[in-house]
Amino acid sequence: MATKRKRTARSNVKSTKKTIQKTTPPPSPESESPRAIVCLKNIDDMKRFEDTEDCFILGFDPDEVVAKSKISLDKSYPLSDDVSIICEKGQVACRDFPHSRHQCSKFPFKTTPHVKHCEMCYCYVCDTAAPCRYWTLAMHCNAENVGCWNDQRKNLKKRFPVAAAAPYLPKI
Repeated sequence: MATKRKRTARSNVKSTKKTIQKTTPPPSPESESPRAIVCLKNIDDMKRFEDTEDCFILGFDPDEVVAKSKISLDKSYPLSDDVSIICEKGQVACRDFPHSRHQCSKFPFKTTPHVKHCEMCYCYVCDTAAPCRYWTLAMHCNAENVGCWNDQRKNLKKRFPVAAAAPYLPKI
C-alpha cells in the first residue's frame, strides 16, 4: 500500500533592512549658521524687513494690495444692493482703449442716449473718432455690429460713399 505524503513548502523569508546613513558635510568656516526665513503677512512688515533681512517669503501678492483709504465709489456706475465695485486693477478694454460706440462701458448703449460718447469712442461705420460727420446726420451714433450697419461698413471699406448706403439706414 502506497501512502501519500503531503509536502508543505516552507519558505524561510528573511527580512532585510537596508540602513541609510544621513551624512551632512562639515560646516565650512565661511558659511554662517542657518537662519530662519520669515513669512510676511502684510505690506507694512515687508517695508520693515527689507532693510534687515536678506531673504523672506511674501504671504500675499504685493501688487494686489489696495489702501482702504483710497477706495471710492465711482458715481457713473449705478448702485446696486447686490453688487458694488469697490476698486479696479488694470485697464478695461471698453473704457481705456479705443472702442466702437456700441461697446462703450462709460456710456452703456442700452441705457444712455446713443449720441453721447466718451473720448475713446469711434464710429463703427466710418472707423474714425466719434463723432464722425455722419454721427447725427446719418445716425452713425446708432451703428452696431448687426445687419445694415455691417453692410455700410463694408461699402465704406470698398470706397463706396456713405450716401450710397443711405436707403439701408434703420428707421428710428
